[in-house]
Amino acid sequence: MPKVRNPNLPHSRYKGLLELPWDHGLPVPDIPTGRKWTDSDLDQWRQWWSSPQAAMWDESFIPTVAVMLTYFGKILDGTATSTHQMEYRHLAGSLGLTAEGMKRLGWTFQGDAQ
Repeated sequence: MPKVRNPNLPHSRYKGLLELPWDHGLPVPDIPTGRKWTDSDLDQWRQWWSSPQAAMWDESFIPTVAVMLTYFGKILDGTATSTHQMEYRHLAGSLGLTAEGMKRLGWTFQGDAQ
């Protein structure tokens, strides 16, 4: 059994982390118009906006998530350039959708810091 994390220790990497709720209960915003989105795009949009990280986003994040979704689609269909892939990684990290991004932002999932 793994050792229980104690965020109260002086050098704990979990000290001061913001715990994100698993179910934030916020509505999923409408996806921007201006292009034709596929059903899988819409599913991914809903998944990202239902994630614990989305509790920290507001409506100003809508265009950023939409751009990331465009890059994500290109990566999946094999048409992404190295620039698309690099930008996708940067956006995912900036939005806290990667472990590194969550660490940099000081976020953890509810219950993980205990």
